[in-house]
Amino acid sequence: MRRLTHRLSVVALFLSILFQPLSSSFAADFKREVIYQIITDRFYDGNTANNNPSQSAGLYDATKTNWRLYWGGDLQGIQQKMSYLAGMGVTAIWISPPVDNLNTNIPDGGGNPTASYHGYQGRDFKRIEEHFGNASNTWTDFDAMVSAAHASGIKVIVDFAPNHSTQDNAGEFGSLYDNGTFLGNYTSDTNGYFHHNPNISGGGWDDRYQVQYYTLFDLADVNQEHATMDAYMKAAAQLFQQHGVDGFRIDAVKHVTWGWEYSFANSIYTYGDSFLFGEWYQGNTADPLYHDSYKFANKSGISLLDFPLNTAIRNVFASNSNFSDIDAIITAEGNNFTWKEDLVTFVDNHDMARFLSVNNNNNRLHEALTFILTSRGIPCIYYGTEQYLHNDTGGGTDPYNRPMMPGFSTTTTAYTLTNKLSTLRHSNPAIPYGSMAQRWINNDVYIYERKFFGSTVLVAINKNETTGYSISGLNTSLPVGTQSDYLTGLLGGVPITVGSGSGGNNPVTTFTLPAHTVSVWQFTEGAAAPEIGSIGPTQGQPGVKTTIAGRNFGTATGTVKFGTTTATVSSWSTTQIVVTTPSVANGNYNVTVTDSGGTVSNGIQYTVLTAKLIPVTFTVYNATPTSVGDYIFLTGNTVELGAWSTTWDGAVGPMLTPNYPNWFLNASVPAGQTIQFKFIKIAAGGAVTWEAGSNHTYTVPTSGVGFVNVNWQY
Repeated sequence: MRRLTHRLSVVALFLSILFQPLSSSFAADFKREVIYQIITDRFYDGNTANNNPSQSAGLYDATKTNWRLYWGGDLQGIQQKMSYLAGMGVTAIWISPPVDNLNTNIPDGGGNPTASYHGYQGRDFKRIEEHFGNASNTWTDFDAMVSAAHASGIKVIVDFAPNHSTQDNAGEFGSLYDNGTFLGNYTSDTNGYFHHNPNISGGGWDDRYQVQYYTLFDLADVNQEHATMDAYMKAAAQLFQQHGVDGFRIDAVKHVTWGWEYSFANSIYTYGDSFLFGEWYQGNTADPLYHDSYKFANKSGISLLDFPLNTAIRNVFASNSNFSDIDAIITAEGNNFTWKEDLVTFVDNHDMARFLSVNNNNNRLHEALTFILTSRGIPCIYYGTEQYLHNDTGGGTDPYNRPMMPGFSTTTTAYTLTNKLSTLRHSNPAIPYGSMAQRWINNDVYIYERKFFGSTVLVAINKNETTGYSISGLNTSLPVGTQSDYLTGLLGGVPITVGSGSGGNNPVTTFTLPAHTVSVWQFTEGAAAPEIGSIGPTQGQPGVKTTIAGRNFGTATGTVKFGTTTATVSSWSTTQIVVTTPSVANGNYNVTVTDSGGTVSNGIQYTVLTAKLIPVTFTVYNATPTSVGDYIFLTGNTVELGAWSTTWDGAVGPMLTPNYPNWFLNASVPAGQTIQFKFIKIAAGGAVTWEAGSNHTYTVPTSGVGFVNVNWQY
């Protein structure tokens, strides 16, 4: 009887995978999503058979007392909890790296065994870790998990770590495999697959060369400029796309060769629909490499985790700083990031103490959650937050910020709150696409408004535990009348009365905002002209598909134009359109939608690349002398090279000079094209010095990687 039941279960699972419904939206528009970050090993043990696999035996701790060993969570465990996630309003999961990881024990300083349970020591990027799947390292469990997620309307993001393999001085010594075939290791690196530099330390964390080319915590640093490594990482990412992955979180994006990552993103988008964001750690907008971070996000096709805003969120809600800290970051990043709505916001994650370890106050956690779920950006919730999970040993930092999931209650306030605000994110376009403006602020109260054309969401947070505030002089774009709390009092919210004003400034009758409460008021516009809120990817060569999202596009197919050129439409709905990048000259274009009735939308920027991108390392010898604050940049005749720009943000760079006065930089340029370029010096004060002579020329390879070595022309 048990065997028959098992066979019927297998058949049912196969049929559900075969006939699962198609995802209702495209990955390229992630602004409506609510992401849930999962450390796979610490979520749920769905298959005890993979807890202690033979090829990596002894790395599992059934007692769950050694925090640096495997505890049993796996892909089947995630699959089995998909309805729990969907019920919370989660629409995307970010899982820790699932690739085949380090197989050996590397004891800690006390002689205790440790394992790469977190997934960040990949040994074979084309196979699935046996602790998460099966002893044969096949894709079976991964595929079943992805299918279950998609059937529940949940997208899947894979954490991908192209910066490094395993530890370079112990264990497997950085060994890399290609679907089971040995490629090489760090200690016998005759092919040059790895960089052989010291660990980043001290001031090196702010040095552009060390950040990209030195070693991160003894992990074998992959040389992406080597043709074999370039092809290997891109093929591995494409393999995940073939297995249904909707997006990638790129680990240590700040430490991978920046120029190469442009081509990596382009390779993914060329293959198919996806969303990319990366980990660029920085404490705030005063970080020495902050300018580099937003230039990278604006031009690479890869968004970022919003660390500056995370710092402000934790300072304000956990440490009781003033709300001006958050408001200042929102303003600064709004001025710097072109695609600020694609920044991924978060309260905590696997590399920092959980919020409740810093301040064990559920009210403050609810307020912080409300903020990331309603402010600009894509919210990401760390697993267990909705269950108030935390372990405060050692201050709650790594590894104690990664406990086993304690349970799956669907009745906690945080679970309900996330569900309600996820629903609002999908129903009111002001949250995913709208502007964000501060409407009223003091040390304890923050009232901000999200607005997308005629749709409005107004949020009021009072973090003071004992004091209510009288709110007077508040204006809003909400319509005239009584506006009830969207959360129906879940966090103590109150109604407001809106009077008649002008110019989007309707006065709100003075009211009291009670202590430690959150109120959310909203209005969704009815029928209107087509309204574009998103385009993704934001760049691509002719032939690459991009998704335009917004509202009021109509059910009948209209037209999409890049400038004055009509693009081919692949699919059309009232909220999403997929088009193919047309064959036009490279450059920036204003994209518009015209509905079937002839009404034209607002425009949105899109960059048409010349061709698919190839990473090329440019070196200029004996460049013109520089002083502190001066840098050499690369500029040239295509949009990829800055179209002869002479500004910090427009030209390619700054270049790197570990061997002054020689400078080098890896840049992604159009395949098969004969490009023209020159090097320039941009002085600290902005003055520009061009090298003399004719333009340099170079024919870019049609595949692989390239290298250019020239002398500065005097």
